[in-house]
Amino acid sequence: MPTFSLFLPDEAATERLGASLARRLRPRDVVALRGGLGAGKTTLVRAILRAAAGDPALIVPSPTFTLVEVYDTRRGVFWHFDLYRLETPEQAYELGWEEARADGIALVEWADRLGPLLPDERLDIALAIEGAGRRADLTGDARLGDTRLGDI
Repeated sequence: MPTFSLFLPDEAATERLGASLARRLRPRDVVALRGGLGAGKTTLVRAILRAAAGDPALIVPSPTFTLVEVYDTRRGVFWHFDLYRLETPEQAYELGWEEARADGIALVEWADRLGPLLPDERLDIALAIEGAGRRADLTGDARLGDTRLGDI
C-alpha cells in the first residue's frame, strides 16, 4: 500500500489537498479519516465536498449529531459520516452504510468505529497536529494507489 506524507502548514493547504482528492475520488470509494479531536478531519471533508460541488461557499455542517449528511455533487453522491458517537459497528447500517457503499463516495470520520465493516479497499488519511500546521498521511489500497494518488 503506497503511503504519502504531507505537511499542511495552514487551512489553505488543507483545502488544496481536499480539492485534489475530490478530483480523484470515484463512486464506491471509501475515505477513512483518523485523528484526534481538532486534527482537521472535518476541515478536510469540507474542502473535498466544496470542491466536488464546485461551490466554495457550500455549507457543510459537522454531522456529529446527525451522524451522516448526503451531498449530491457533480462528482457523485458523497456520504459524510461522523461515527464518533456510534456505539456498535452495526449501527452504521441504520445510517445508510450499504447505500453509501453501493454507489456513493463515503467520507468517514472516526472510521475505526466501523470495526469489521470497514472495507480493505479504501483510502486511509491520518491527520495529526504538527507545530503550527498538521501532518496528513495518506495510504491507499492497490485500487487507489499510485495511479490516483501519485501526484498529490
